[in-house]
Amino acid sequence: MKLNIAVLPGDGIGPEVVAQAMKAVRAVCRKYGHELVYREAPVGACAIDAAGDPYPAETHALCMQSDAVLFGAIGALKYDNDPSARVRPEQGLLAMRKQLGLYANIRPVTTFPSLLHQSPLRPELIDGVDLMCIRELTGGIYFGRPQGRSEDGRTAYDTCVYSREEIERIVRLAYEYAVKRRRKVTVVDKANVLATSRLWRQVAQDIEKEYPGVETEYMFVDNAAMRLIQWPKSFDVLVTENMFGDILTDEASVITGSLGMLPSASIGIHTSVFEPIHGSYPQAAGKNTANPLATILSAALMFEYAFSLATEGSAVRKAVAASMDKGVVTGDIAHGGTAHSTSDVGDWIAEYILSR
Repeated sequence: MKLNIAVLPGDGIGPEVVAQAMKAVRAVCRKYGHELVYREAPVGACAIDAAGDPYPAETHALCMQSDAVLFGAIGALKYDNDPSARVRPEQGLLAMRKQLGLYANIRPVTTFPSLLHQSPLRPELIDGVDLMCIRELTGGIYFGRPQGRSEDGRTAYDTCVYSREEIERIVRLAYEYAVKRRRKVTVVDKANVLATSRLWRQVAQDIEKEYPGVETEYMFVDNAAMRLIQWPKSFDVLVTENMFGDILTDEASVITGSLGMLPSASIGIHTSVFEPIHGSYPQAAGKNTANPLATILSAALMFEYAFSLATEGSAVRKAVAASMDKGVVTGDIAHGGTAHSTSDVGDWIAEYILSR
């Protein structure tokens, strides 16, 4: 099979962790006889520096011509520390989501036995957690218009906008995943306060009738935030709007013991994007210490979702699990053992894939 991939390393630690994921991808293609074709392109701060645009037209064209996009991270301190900057790296991420029609971000949250003690939550609360967060990506306050600041700089405003169509497609996707899992959907909103959330709840109640075999619960976002910590095993498929999903999925990362362990898949109308949920962590850029496992697991999702290659995705997951069992991990999850470099972890996983 021919795999045509756009590789967007991005900023900060993005190039380092993506390089390790590509080692795993090349190993899988070699082992299973797939033809791999890939090209790299800039996005984020590096694209602003090179072309003045955080998501250049050439990068978008490459994404549209590819079967999948493997993406690293966006963000740089010089823009984080300059609130007056009119062009920002994060605008590249939003543009990519909008132009590729990436309406659903899928973030699986599972636990690893060797990391249970790394989580701030008690092991008995998190052992066996297996939930899926589905976050809407193209609407809400991140894309709302109008948006701006008053001339005197003393007032700023953002608007949150959702259409019925945007809500229908993401909620229906959540139910389709629930049918394949444990048949439970949790719809998270703030319907007691927000008009957009009341529309979310109305649409979800309409769609709920189409899936009588799936249990549905409705939960305000503040309650969901507490439940994720108090009783994470109560969730199966959790679906919510853009900003709520952004916050809740980062909160859910503590369940795994490290933000560096969570992959994601952004599914949409055109080419799907596979990326770790962590940011660019510019303070660690170039130090060869960043945890690449979330990006490598994102490559596993890419094999499964973009190419329907379940065996290949499983091979990557098994290699990641083996690296953790053997202690071949970076310092953030080494828990007193040897801290391996980013590149050493990538090399070990690639070699494991080829040897099995």
